[in-house]
This record gives sequence, structure tokens and C-alpha cells, in this order.
Amino acid sequence: MLRVLMTLTLAGAATLGATLANATPYDLLVGTYTQGASQGLYRLRFDSQTGQIARDPVQVIKADNPSWLTLNKAQTRLFVSNENGPGAKDPIGRVSSYRIDPATHEVTPVNQVESKGDEPTHASLSEDEHFLFVSNYAVAPDPGGSLTVLPVNEDGSLGDMLQQFRNAPSKANPERQAGGHVHSVVSNRGYVYANDLGADKIFIYRYQNNAKAPLNPASPASVSLPPGGGPRHLQFDAKGEHAWLTLEMPAQVASFQWRAGNLVRTQLQDLVPGQQPAQGAGGGLHLSPDGKFLYVANRGAVNELVVYAVDREGGLKVVQRRSIEGDHPREFTLDPTGRFVLIANQKSNEIVVMERDAKSGMLTRTVQHYAQDSPSDLKFLLPTR
Repeated sequence: MLRVLMTLTLAGAATLGATLANATPYDLLVGTYTQGASQGLYRLRFDSQTGQIARDPVQVIKADNPSWLTLNKAQTRLFVSNENGPGAKDPIGRVSSYRIDPATHEVTPVNQVESKGDEPTHASLSEDEHFLFVSNYAVAPDPGGSLTVLPVNEDGSLGDMLQQFRNAPSKANPERQAGGHVHSVVSNRGYVYANDLGADKIFIYRYQNNAKAPLNPASPASVSLPPGGGPRHLQFDAKGEHAWLTLEMPAQVASFQWRAGNLVRTQLQDLVPGQQPAQGAGGGLHLSPDGKFLYVANRGAVNELVVYAVDREGGLKVVQRRSIEGDHPREFTLDPTGRFVLIANQKSNEIVVMERDAKSGMLTRTVQHYAQDSPSDLKFLLPTR
């Protein structure tokens, strides 16, 4: 019996040792706001076995307010939204291009251009990666926010603006919606969707690989949302058949079906039933790798992640509400293994790492509180080759 126990113990230790030996370290890019102690863009090292971020950064790239990070599919190019505007050290909104060395992940600058708007808060690439769509949020209502289109050259550099779109505000909320505020832009199956918080609409464009005018309004040209909703982030599933949208001001999440470019709303629910709008603020949202669970950030006084199970028709059912153990989850991400969720708590100056149960979708124990000044975005890089 003793010999059997010793054999099992040794086998277990060997398995654990092999697992630890095979643990993959990932590089994690962290965007930040730089009004405080942050120097800009950080490259950190994440242990996929323990869920721990190494204490010291691998690389620090000095930049002004690199708040949103956009990677190409090959992860050899990085485009950064420098969320500058009136009152900032640099008052001009900009977008920066960087090269990522595929062998070392070393990040080096390529060029920088003006975004032609204030506070560029988000950017995304066209599906063929020939153009970058920039969301200029613009806090001031005049001239308000805009969507700008920048060409991506063969060497990864950005060219000057080709197109710019501005939208009339809804003014449903006089303080927040006196002007247009384009918050994010995503692409799906030949269409481009711009979420305008100030207009209470998702604007739809038909994409064509045209060097002069890649975007043209689709038919229908927009999807109307409840007055005062304030659309923020839109997420499509892997097949592009279903989508989910956060409405920032009432702290809600909406479900849609994709139909030949149009979005048909099928569900709208509060992130917290009965919650007063001033208590929450819908934020980022992300699907699990298997598409079975949707995670949605609710900021404000609530400060939590809501976990939903996703049915075959894209409907949502609450599984869990989990405190983010900090303040203002500006953004979050799942690690490449799907075992951990990392949360950028902007106002409490930290990245919180939580373990995730893949079967239930629930967030379990907290693994780490990593000190990071004013984090705003998190993007993983796959292992070097």
C-alpha cells in the first residue's frame, strides 16, 4: 500500500512539474493615462500557470495618454490612440504606429499622426487591415466627436486622414449628449459599426477597399437606441451572427441579431435590476474563448463584472455578479488560456487578476493586485516564435 501511495505521489509530482515546466509566459501590453505617475505604454510578463504578473516591466515606452491599443492579426503592428485633448499636456489628439519584433516583442515607434479630433478613445482596423478607424470621443460638444479613417501603409506607418464623419446629437441628456461622442468602431462581414454615445445610435457603413473613400453609409444607415442610452462598446460573436452592446448611462446591455448588415435588437436588460442610472456605467464587454459566456463591466458605484451565459440565439442569462475589488474598470481581458480575467482598474491604480472557471464561467479567487498607475487597456501577445 505504501509503495502504491509513493508511486501515486511521485506521479502527481511529476505531472505538476511537467505542467509548471510547460507553463507559457505571455507578454501583456498595458495602455494608461499619463496625468499621474504613468510613463505611457508598458510591456509586462504574465505567467499563465500561476496567473501572476511579474513585478518589473519588460519594457516601458514613453507616450502621452496611450489609452487604447490595437493589434493587427499577426501582432507585428501596434496602433495606439493617444487620448489627448484640451487641458492635457499635449492638447492634440493623435494616433501612433509601432512595430513589434516577432522574435522578441520589442516595441519600436514607426510614426505618429493627428487623429483630427479631441480625445481619440478607441481605434480598430478594417477587416483587411488597410485602414484604421479612429473614434474621437471629444468631451466638448463643439465641434463634438467624429469617426476618422486613416490609411495604413505597407510599412505599418499611418497616413493622413481620408474621411471624417460627424453625427447630430440626441440631446436626450443635456449634459452628456450636447454633442456627438463616437466611442468605438468595429467591423463585421463587410460593414463597419460606429457607436455614438452622444447620438444614441449605432451608425452603419459599407466598407470597400477604396483608397479615397472606404466608408459609405449603409441602408439602413443607423440603429436607434433608447433616448439617453449612450452606446459604448459593441462585441460580435465569432461567426458575426450575434452582437452585444453596452449602454453606458443607464448601465444596460443589449443583444442583437445580424441581418444583412443591419442589427435587430432582441433583448435589453439592466446590468443590475432596479439600479439607479447614476450608480452604474456600462463599460467594456468580452466573450469567453468558447463563446458561451459574456463578461460586462459595470463601473460607477457598482464596480463589478457581470457574467452572462449566452444561448444559441444570443440571449443572455445572468450567472454571476463579481466585485472587481477596485475602482473604475476601464477595460478588462481574458488571458490566452481562458483561465484568468485581468481587470484594469483605472482609478484605484491596479490590475486585478481573477481566476475563471471555464465550465461555469464564474470568476473565483483573486490571484493578484498588481500596482499600475491609471491602466486603461490590456492586450496580450502570443508567444514569440
